[in-house]
This record gives sequence, structure tokens and C-alpha cells, in this order.
Amino acid sequence: MIKAYVLVVTDPGKTRSVHEAISKIPAIVELHEVMGPYDLVVEIEVESLQDIPQILGERIRTLDGIQSTTSLVTLPD
Repeated sequence: MIKAYVLVVTDPGKTRSVHEAISKIPAIVELHEVMGPYDLVVEIEVESLQDIPQILGERIRTLDGIQSTTSLVTLPD
């Protein structure tokens, strides 16, 4: 199992709608609204490393209201 953490910066006033949209993505196992330089922390869990780019590029980064993302992919044990 591969895990990735995505740190998301949203447009002002769009955090709630981005949160709702991300929560509907099947590979998301945890999602937290946070204070600080980022607005959301997203935990993704997938079977293969090859699944990560599709989720990030096609499902998360394309959402209206996202300014930027920073991705942290864990190394397998």
C-alpha cells in the first residue's frame, strides 16, 4: 500500500467547497482543514505508485479553488 500526503492551498473563501469535492474521491482516507500556510491536508492510499499522478493531476489539481499543492509520497516499508 502506498500513501501520499497532499498539502493544499485554496483560494480565499473556497476551502469548504474544495474540502467537499476532495472528500468524494475514493482514494482519500483522511482529510483535514488546517491553519497555517496550507488550508487542507489530504491523505491518499493506493495500491500502486502509478495511481498517484492520476489522482493528483486529474482529480485534485483540477478542482476549482485550488491555488497550489505540495505532494509527499511515502516510501514503501
